[in-house]
Amino acid sequence: MKTGDAQAPIGVFDSGVGGLTVLREIQRQLPNESVLYFGDTARLPYGTRLEEELLQFVREILTWMTQQRVKMVVVACNTSSAKALDVVRAEFPMPILGVILPGARAAVQRGRRIGVIATPFTAASDAYRQAIHEIDEAIAVWQVGCPEFVPLIEQNRVHDPYTRQVAQRYLEPLIQAQIDTLVFGCTHYPHLKPVLRSLLPPTVQFVDPAVHVVRAAARELDLLGLRNLYANRTARFCVSGCPESFAQLSQQWLGYLPITERVDLTAVTPAISTVRAISEGIASRIAPLETSE
Repeated sequence: MKTGDAQAPIGVFDSGVGGLTVLREIQRQLPNESVLYFGDTARLPYGTRLEEELLQFVREILTWMTQQRVKMVVVACNTSSAKALDVVRAEFPMPILGVILPGARAAVQRGRRIGVIATPFTAASDAYRQAIHEIDEAIAVWQVGCPEFVPLIEQNRVHDPYTRQVAQRYLEPLIQAQIDTLVFGCTHYPHLKPVLRSLLPPTVQFVDPAVHVVRAAARELDLLGLRNLYANRTARFCVSGCPESFAQLSQQWLGYLPITERVDLTAVTPAISTVRAISEGIASRIAPLETSE
């Protein structure tokens, strides 16, 4: 990309409001950057989706973001990062960052007994354990799938007594394992931080991968000469579901009521068969390079 693209927005997407934790970190760490945020609220939660279905969703979103001329995409969804990231990086022209590897690196720097709370899909993928053990095989890792967390957050039930009961049930095996570090293996989960903090020993440290993926994004922007040096920050919010519901739910974390647009991905993206054909063509061209290394 040319340095003239530096004022283009950074794309951020998630199944719902979880990725707002990444957006807030971009605004804190990269105050000049504009953000295009997409929440796939019509199809959440992602954590119980089939892998092929999930990959189709990610392809559709990235195709749309390419049309919006973003300069980089942060996949603010652990589930998508776990299963789709390596595939779509070979199919799309812009840098695409996921949250798992930055989160794993940060966790290794914090503790030796690491717990990961995640969607069932991310937990079953074993992505965090693999990423942590690539850095240090001696670290103990426990992963717990938490299917009820995302729906409860999206229903604005963070402070509901039932949510506390659910959290206590999910955390029990991690408390028994005497973890010293807890990784938020879903970008929704930092919204539950007060609840989780009240249930865990005070010595347990939290790792929010959103903080660390934005640091990685900053380094990538500098490397590519794409960091925006001019104060021109904007945020555009788009969803596949109800804009009003997303805006109302987001207000408590953004501090303002965001103007939110509805986007019909089926109207702006090519058929998935076409996308697959393109990706297969790209894969066939890069395969010799991969096998020769």
